[in-house]
Amino acid sequence: MIPQEFFGIGASELVLLLVLGVIMFGPEKLPQLSRKAARVVHFVRVFANQAMGSLRDELGPEYKDLQLSDLNPKTLVRKTLLADIEDDIVEIKRDLDGVRNDLTGAASDINGEVRSAKPVISAAPVTAKDGAPEGSTPGTGTAQAQASSSPNARDKRIPWDDEAT
Repeated sequence: MIPQEFFGIGASELVLLLVLGVIMFGPEKLPQLSRKAARVVHFVRVFANQAMGSLRDELGPEYKDLQLSDLNPKTLVRKTLLADIEDDIVEIKRDLDGVRNDLTGAASDINGEVRSAKPVISAAPVTAKDGAPEGSTPGTGTAQAQASSSPNARDKRIPWDDEAT
């Protein structure tokens, strides 16, 4: 099986780079430059391996299986510090999901009750102690009662943010 990419470079890109190299440096200098590039790559690999070895020695026996990918802070914390409590974290997340589902169900029940109570509330006359509609002055009629039962005032729902939990 022939690899489709080499260092993230496709076959057509590699051919293009070779052609550009021949044009820029000439066919006589290209072998020398490729040898120098190979030496640089070898030096960087040796340096990285030595650095990882000394890092393993300095960190102690619990980090003997340390890999280069483990140096990502998120991965390192998960592997070393959270390994013991990861099962507890999964259980807590499961419990919190259950609580979220219960609260979502309760909020939808409350919203349903509010919707069913709105026709009853809007049909009931609002009166003050003297028998006139509340908040009205003589001659205003039920304008105040109609304003208080506007669609914006009736459609208030209990806010719920799914991302907050």
